[in-house]
Amino acid sequence: MYYRTLLALFTSLFLVVTVTVAVAQQAQPATKTTTPPVAQQVQPAAKAATPPVTQVTPASDESYHLGSGDKIHVGVFGQPDLNGDYVVDGGGSVQLPLIGSVKAVGLTVAEFQQQVTSKFSDGYLVNPNVEVDVVSYRPFYIIGEIRGPGQYPYVNGMSILNAVALAGGFTDRADKSEVYIRRNGSAKEIEYPADETTKVNPGDIVRISERFF
Repeated sequence: MYYRTLLALFTSLFLVVTVTVAVAQQAQPATKTTTPPVAQQVQPAAKAATPPVTQVTPASDESYHLGSGDKIHVGVFGQPDLNGDYVVDGGGSVQLPLIGSVKAVGLTVAEFQQQVTSKFSDGYLVNPNVEVDVVSYRPFYIIGEIRGPGQYPYVNGMSILNAVALAGGFTDRADKSEVYIRRNGSAKEIEYPADETTKVNPGDIVRISERFF
């Protein structure tokens, strides 16, 4: 009797422990292993490089002689009221503040700069630092057997072919082998070949002749 009671007690205790463990296992949530998404690296689109704009301005050639119609810039260091752009007038001079009329026609840029410096030094400024540059050249003229005769702005380094193209090209009657140029200040025409070796200067008068056959 005693052993039966003890056996029943152990059996009941075992059943209680078994049920408790089973319930506890069901109560625990299943742990799910998640794989974090791989971050996508977005490469920025390649930006096209923009080439710098180069602005071409007439160069102050040491051998170039100023003439009527040329536009120049005169700068005096430390004197902003004296800085400005000026045009060589029909008389061949430039009117500047303080010093008045200064001859320019026939002078190189360096020679004109020296003239201006000398005049400013004569009772106006102490050791003036003057700089002169050509802003734009006087025009050239093209006449004769050309589609658009007239006056055109000069571009530094221009050849006769550039000038002809600017004026619309030759007419059907034009002599395309040679041209006649009267250089600025000269009263005489000189014959030149009509190719890229012939340069046009500011103030030149270019004549395209008619061919005879």
